[in-house]
Amino acid sequence: MKVLIIEDEVPAAEKLERYLHRYDENIEVVDRITSVSDAVQWLKNYQDKVELIFMDIQLTDGKSFDIFKEVTINKPIIFITAFDDYAIDAFKVNSIDYLLKPITFADLTAALEKLTSLKQNLGSPSAPPQDINSTLQQLSSKTYKNRFMVKLGEHIKSITTDNIEFFYAEGRNVYLITGQNRKFIIDYKLEELEELLDPVQFFRVNRSFIMNINAIEDVVMYSNSRLKITPCLTFDKEIIVSREKVNAFKDWFNGL
Repeated sequence: MKVLIIEDEVPAAEKLERYLHRYDENIEVVDRITSVSDAVQWLKNYQDKVELIFMDIQLTDGKSFDIFKEVTINKPIIFITAFDDYAIDAFKVNSIDYLLKPITFADLTAALEKLTSLKQNLGSPSAPPQDINSTLQQLSSKTYKNRFMVKLGEHIKSITTDNIEFFYAEGRNVYLITGQNRKFIIDYKLEELEELLDPVQFFRVNRSFIMNINAIEDVVMYSNSRLKITPCLTFDKEIIVSREKVNAFKDWFNGL
């Protein structure tokens, strides 16, 4: 199967491609596109080269729904986004599924199996699912990790996510920082945490930090179109939103 990925976050696109090859090594990612304008031009010329499109909603120059204003898409689409606000809009086009970031391999597998089922039962890979309400219910019922166990000398302690200001990686270690400005090493990689944490509450702002929305005191413009975060607690490292995540961060910070 030939696939097109429309996604402006490079790590997210790379992760999706890894999952696709894990699911089926014969899947070919024909191209990866980061903007609405490039997607419009690509689809006008090469849409027939692919059988499935993965599409993020927030792209570098706008929302992916703008693509449909410029070009008719007749291929099945799986939307991938950090926000559940657009589910109804997604199913107005050729969407067969709507996955919330951070996606898991199980999420992707279920979506691809749904595509296979639709092909077999309806004879059309672009036919959307019939029960939108059930899909929205599935989105709202997804659960996330709400506490972490840490070591404190010879003792162990459970820390709830509400009391976690942020996570950050340094060297080979990943640290959890609490509201009391205490630091604990945890046995997770940031990539794993992205899949475990509620994306409404937590956002990975760069390669080293995952922030809690309630732990941000201020955000200011920084050089090269980036953003600088001031956490609520005193911390001796700069927290900069990477350039490729700025648009998604603004949407997350705005509650969209």
